[in-house]
Amino acid sequence: MVDIGSKDTTHRVAVAEAWVKVSAASLDRLSAGSSEKGDTLAVVRLAGIQAAKRTSDLIPLAHPLLLTHVAVDITVEAEVHRVRIEARAETVNLTGVELEAMVAASTAALTLYDMLKSHDRGMVIERVQLIMKSGGRSGTYRRAERKGETEVSTVPRPKRKKKTRRRSSK
Repeated sequence: MVDIGSKDTTHRVAVAEAWVKVSAASLDRLSAGSSEKGDTLAVVRLAGIQAAKRTSDLIPLAHPLLLTHVAVDITVEAEVHRVRIEARAETVNLTGVELEAMVAASTAALTLYDMLKSHDRGMVIERVQLIMKSGGRSGTYRRAERKGETEVSTVPRPKRKKKTRRRSSK
Protein backbone atom coordinates (compact mmCIF):
# COMPACT_ATOMS: atom_id res chain seq x y z
CA MET A 1 0.00 0.00 0.00
CA VAL A 2 1.29 3.46 -0.83
CA ASP A 3 2.09 5.72 2.15
CA ILE A 4 -0.32 8.66 1.96
CA GLY A 5 0.56 10.08 5.38
CA SER A 6 2.34 13.14 4.01
CA LYS A 7 -0.53 14.17 1.72
CA ASP A 8 -2.92 16.99 2.60
CA THR A 9 -6.53 16.31 3.45
CA THR A 10 -8.57 17.94 0.69
CA HIS A 11 -12.05 17.75 -0.76
CA ARG A 12 -11.78 15.23 -3.58
CA VAL A 13 -14.31 14.48 -6.31
CA ALA A 14 -14.28 11.95 -9.14
CA VAL A 15 -16.79 11.27 -11.89
CA ALA A 16 -16.68 8.15 -14.04
CA GLU A 17 -18.96 6.70 -16.66
CA ALA A 18 -19.82 3.40 -18.28
CA TRP A 19 -21.88 2.76 -21.39
CA VAL A 20 -24.08 -0.24 -22.09
CA LYS A 21 -25.31 -1.04 -25.59
CA VAL A 22 -28.72 -2.69 -25.39
CA SER A 23 -31.36 -4.15 -27.71
CA ALA A 24 -34.83 -2.77 -28.41
CA ALA A 25 -36.26 -5.43 -26.07
CA SER A 26 -34.05 -4.16 -23.24
CA LEU A 27 -35.11 -0.58 -23.95
CA ASP A 28 -38.74 -1.69 -23.70
CA ARG A 29 -38.04 -3.26 -20.30
CA LEU A 30 -36.29 -0.11 -19.10
CA SER A 31 -39.13 2.14 -20.21
CA ALA A 32 -41.62 -0.21 -18.49
CA GLY A 33 -39.69 0.47 -15.28
CA SER A 34 -39.14 -3.04 -14.04
CA SER A 35 -38.03 -6.56 -14.79
CA GLU A 36 -38.65 -9.88 -13.10
CA LYS A 37 -36.06 -8.85 -10.51
CA GLY A 38 -37.68 -5.54 -9.60
CA ASP A 39 -37.22 -1.84 -10.37
CA THR A 40 -34.26 -2.03 -12.74
CA LEU A 41 -32.97 1.53 -12.50
CA ALA A 42 -33.32 1.69 -8.71
CA VAL A 43 -31.41 -1.58 -8.31
CA VAL A 44 -28.69 -0.37 -10.71
CA ARG A 45 -28.25 2.88 -8.75
CA LEU A 46 -28.13 1.08 -5.43
CA ALA A 47 -25.57 -1.45 -6.72
CA GLY A 48 -23.29 1.37 -7.87
CA ILE A 49 -23.50 3.15 -4.54
CA GLN A 50 -22.83 -0.05 -2.58
CA ALA A 51 -19.88 -0.90 -4.83
CA ALA A 52 -18.26 2.51 -4.28
CA LYS A 53 -18.41 1.89 -0.53
CA ARG A 54 -16.71 -1.52 -0.97
CA THR A 55 -13.91 -0.49 -3.35
CA SER A 56 -11.08 -1.25 -0.94
CA ASP A 57 -12.48 -4.80 -0.53
CA LEU A 58 -12.37 -5.33 -4.30
CA ILE A 59 -9.18 -3.57 -5.42
CA PRO A 60 -5.94 -4.84 -3.86
CA LEU A 61 -3.98 -2.13 -2.03
CA ALA A 62 -6.74 0.48 -2.34
CA HIS A 63 -7.13 2.57 0.80
CA PRO A 64 -10.49 2.34 2.58
CA LEU A 65 -12.13 5.77 2.37
CA LEU A 66 -14.92 7.51 4.21
CA LEU A 67 -17.09 8.70 1.34
CA THR A 68 -19.06 11.90 1.90
CA HIS A 69 -21.24 11.48 -1.20
CA VAL A 70 -21.91 8.92 -3.93
CA ALA A 71 -24.43 9.36 -6.74
CA VAL A 72 -25.24 7.18 -9.74
CA ASP A 73 -27.19 8.75 -12.59
CA ILE A 74 -28.59 6.78 -15.52
CA THR A 75 -29.45 8.21 -18.93
CA VAL A 76 -31.27 6.05 -21.48
CA GLU A 77 -30.46 7.05 -25.05
CA ALA A 78 -33.20 5.11 -26.83
CA GLU A 79 -32.43 6.45 -30.32
CA VAL A 80 -28.95 4.88 -30.25
CA HIS A 81 -29.81 1.85 -28.08
CA ARG A 82 -27.52 2.60 -25.19
CA VAL A 83 -27.52 3.51 -21.54
CA ARG A 84 -25.02 5.89 -19.96
CA ILE A 85 -24.20 5.39 -16.29
CA GLU A 86 -22.42 8.22 -14.49
CA ALA A 87 -21.04 7.75 -10.99
CA ARG A 88 -19.80 10.55 -8.76
CA ALA A 89 -17.86 9.98 -5.55
CA GLU A 90 -16.68 12.56 -3.02
CA THR A 91 -14.56 12.53 0.11
CA VAL A 92 -12.50 14.78 2.32
CA ASN A 93 -9.40 12.68 2.67
CA LEU A 94 -5.71 12.11 1.96
CA THR A 95 -6.24 10.22 -1.30
CA GLY A 96 -8.52 10.42 -4.31
CA VAL A 97 -11.80 8.70 -5.15
CA GLU A 98 -11.21 7.83 -8.80
CA LEU A 99 -11.38 4.10 -8.12
CA GLU A 100 -14.58 4.48 -6.12
CA ALA A 101 -16.27 6.31 -9.01
CA MET A 102 -15.04 3.78 -11.58
CA VAL A 103 -16.04 0.78 -9.45
CA ALA A 104 -19.49 2.33 -8.97
CA ALA A 105 -19.96 2.91 -12.72
CA SER A 106 -18.73 -0.52 -13.76
CA THR A 107 -20.73 -2.36 -11.07
CA ALA A 108 -23.87 -0.45 -12.02
CA ALA A 109 -23.30 -1.49 -15.66
CA LEU A 110 -22.84 -5.13 -14.64
CA THR A 111 -26.02 -4.92 -12.57
CA LEU A 112 -27.93 -3.53 -15.55
CA TYR A 113 -26.70 -6.51 -17.55
CA ASP A 114 -27.85 -8.88 -14.81
CA MET A 115 -31.28 -7.27 -14.56
CA LEU A 116 -31.90 -7.48 -18.34
CA LYS A 117 -29.96 -10.57 -19.44
CA SER A 118 -33.07 -12.73 -19.78
CA HIS A 119 -34.11 -10.45 -22.68
CA ASP A 120 -30.73 -9.51 -24.12
CA ARG A 121 -27.54 -11.53 -23.66
CA GLY A 122 -25.88 -9.48 -26.40
CA MET A 123 -25.51 -6.32 -24.31
CA VAL A 124 -22.07 -4.73 -24.46
CA ILE A 125 -20.48 -2.86 -21.56
CA GLU A 126 -17.94 -0.35 -22.82
CA ARG A 127 -16.11 2.88 -22.18
CA VAL A 128 -15.65 2.65 -18.43
CA GLN A 129 -13.60 5.77 -17.94
CA LEU A 130 -12.73 8.63 -15.63
CA ILE A 131 -14.44 11.84 -16.74
CA MET A 132 -13.00 14.20 -14.14
CA LYS A 133 -11.31 14.38 -10.79
CA SER A 134 -10.49 17.28 -8.53
CA GLY A 135 -8.60 17.82 -5.32
CA GLY A 136 -5.24 16.68 -4.13
CA ARG A 137 -1.73 17.53 -5.19
CA SER A 138 -2.32 16.91 -8.91
CA GLY A 139 -5.30 19.27 -9.08
CA THR A 140 -8.16 18.93 -11.55
CA TYR A 141 -8.30 16.54 -14.49
CA ARG A 142 -11.02 16.59 -17.14
CA ARG A 143 -11.24 14.16 -20.04
CA ALA A 144 -10.57 16.30 -23.12
CA GLU A 145 -13.69 15.35 -25.08
CA ARG A 146 -15.90 16.09 -22.06
CA LYS A 147 -14.64 19.49 -20.87
CA GLY A 148 -17.31 21.65 -19.35
CA GLU A 149 -19.96 18.96 -19.04
CA THR A 150 -19.28 17.95 -15.43
CA GLU A 151 -19.07 20.58 -12.73
CA VAL A 152 -16.81 20.37 -9.71
CA SER A 153 -18.66 20.64 -6.40
CA THR A 154 -18.20 23.92 -4.54
CA VAL A 155 -17.96 22.39 -1.07
CA PRO A 156 -15.22 24.32 0.77
CA ARG A 157 -12.03 22.45 1.46
CA PRO A 158 -11.14 21.98 5.13
CA LYS A 159 -7.98 23.50 6.54
CA ARG A 160 -5.53 20.88 7.73
CA LYS A 161 -2.80 21.33 10.27
CA LYS A 162 0.61 20.32 9.06
CA LYS A 163 1.90 17.14 10.59
CA THR A 164 5.24 17.27 12.25
CA ARG A 165 7.18 14.07 12.15
CA ARG A 166 9.24 13.13 15.12
CA ARG A 167 12.57 11.61 14.43
CA SER A 168 13.49 8.76 16.65
CA SER A 169 16.77 9.08 18.40
CA LYS A 170 19.02 6.09 18.58
